[in-house]
Amino acid sequence: MESIFNLVGKVAVITGASSGLGKDAALAYTKAGASVALLARRAEKLAEVKKQIEAEGGKCLAISCDVTDEEQVKKAVDEVMKEYGKIDILLNNAGVAVRGGVDTMTEAEWDKSFDTNVKGIFLVSKYIIPHMKEQNYGKIVNIASVNAVIADKLDVFIRHSYNASKAAVFGLTKGMAASYARYGITVNAIGPGLFESEMTEATLFKSEEFLKGYNALNPAGRPGKRGELNGTILYLSSDASSYVQGQLIVVDGGGAIV
Repeated sequence: MESIFNLVGKVAVITGASSGLGKDAALAYTKAGASVALLARRAEKLAEVKKQIEAEGGKCLAISCDVTDEEQVKKAVDEVMKEYGKIDILLNNAGVAVRGGVDTMTEAEWDKSFDTNVKGIFLVSKYIIPHMKEQNYGKIVNIASVNAVIADKLDVFIRHSYNASKAAVFGLTKGMAASYARYGITVNAIGPGLFESEMTEATLFKSEEFLKGYNALNPAGRPGKRGELNGTILYLSSDASSYVQGQLIVVDGGGAIV
């Protein structure tokens, strides 16, 4: 069974890889044997992750890239192909969580959510899928959210554009899965619940009121811990999931149970 999770010889591209869940995933891919390409806007943070991966014996390419900018994405993918010659795995992890309801948000705030969370997946996938089609193999994992299927119920933290954009990620995942399965490409999504990351540390984890409410509503009674998403990421990125298509696997301690 161990061999079907093996990523030796594979090349993985991770967006939003400079911190949090993206950084954790990059390290997990490395430990599973994959060479990695890290895409994110912050060059300094990327350099730190690259240094850590290489210190552990991994092969890493770090590229400063805004996934909402088509020209930057195209150049980044070209650079990955020049370095590695192929792309086997794409983890679309870059995302933002903009706070506010439809009655309080600005149009710019709404657009920011969709530009990063949905358009970013579109653009990176647009330039990587042709290479996967050519080799008749690919594993695409889109990071959605538990909020793709359930709403925030605590008034202390409402994110309507996040709910909508992450639901769109799942819809896009299903469409891509149906279209590209014939090319040996699997496309699936993960719906994390609350995990500790740079994004949530600055907002959710600083709100005792929110954490108390979240823990009370969650059967596990706690947020996710660093690394607890890696198993699902590796499963969907490996041949262990070769017949899994268009699914959203929720990893949230049971909060979405209905």
